[in-house]
This record gives sequence, structure tokens and C-alpha cells, in this order.
Amino acid sequence: MEPVEITAPGLLLRPWRVTDASAVLTALRDPEIVRWNGQGVTDPAQADAWIARRADWSDGSHVSLAVADDTDSTLLGSVSVHQIRHDNAAVGYWTTAPARGRGVAGRALRALTDWAFTHLDLHRIELCHAVANTASCRVAERAGYPLEGTLRESHRYGDGHRHDEHLHARLATDP
Repeated sequence: MEPVEITAPGLLLRPWRVTDASAVLTALRDPEIVRWNGQGVTDPAQADAWIARRADWSDGSHVSLAVADDTDSTLLGSVSVHQIRHDNAAVGYWTTAPARGRGVAGRALRALTDWAFTHLDLHRIELCHAVANTASCRVAERAGYPLEGTLRESHRYGDGHRHDEHLHARLATDP
């Protein structure tokens, strides 16, 4: 799959670049990102490797994009559709501390989801987040992902503990 750029109001979702390494390293050290989306990136070499993995879409299992401000290119976060199998997939996202509370995650997630249904011929996309992460619940709802249920102690997060997760999903047939 060829890299793509997707726009959303105030945002540009674009392929990851080597020049993003410093911003990625800063973001992935943020305690909130480490807690809910721990990536184990603690030095520049790991940031470079993280970017390289997300920039390589050659196996068709994911599309991972940087979320940037559409006016000054400031890195605001990350959004991806991954675990692509047949016509199902999952999504994930995080936002930098300065981007939180501005609707960035919801706009980016909605834009990527709409693109994925159209261009990847998906039928169902799932989103899971820790029940305790109430901000992610709001993001899911704003992006059109209704809550389907709770998965008990289904994932060990960056804090080292297993958490119950909310399962949200969108179908291609949803309005």
C-alpha cells in the first residue's frame, strides 16, 4: 500500500517521518501516554525504530499516521488502523499533552476510520481502551464508535496492571 495523507478540520494525517523522532521521543515519555499506551521508547534510537515500523506498511497489517497541525506541522499525536485481517481491524491513537482537550483524537480517528472503510474495504473496526481511561471513552463516542461491552482484565497497560476494557466498534453500515 502506498502512503497516504488524510485531512480533517485543522489536521493533517500523514506518514511518519525521520524528522518526527524528537517529538515522538518527547511524546512517548509523557506519563499519560506511558500509562495507557506504553511503547517502551526511551532513547533516540528507539524513537527512530518506532517511526520506521510505523512508516512501513508493506505487509498490509496496518496504516499508521502522524497527526499534525495543518498550519504549522506540529506533531499532535498518532492514529492507526491495525490488526487488519480480512474485513476487520482495530484502531489506536494517542495525543501529545498540548493537543489534549482540543478534539484532536476524535477528529483524527473519525477521518482515519472513514478512509479505512472506503479504501481498505473493511466491515468492522474495533476500539478498546481501559475503563479507567474516561477520556478515551469520550473520543470513541465522538468518533462514532458505540460502546458494545466490557472485557474483564483483558489487557496489561503501561502501569503493569491488567485493566478491564471497554469495547467500542463501528461497522461500515453504521450511519
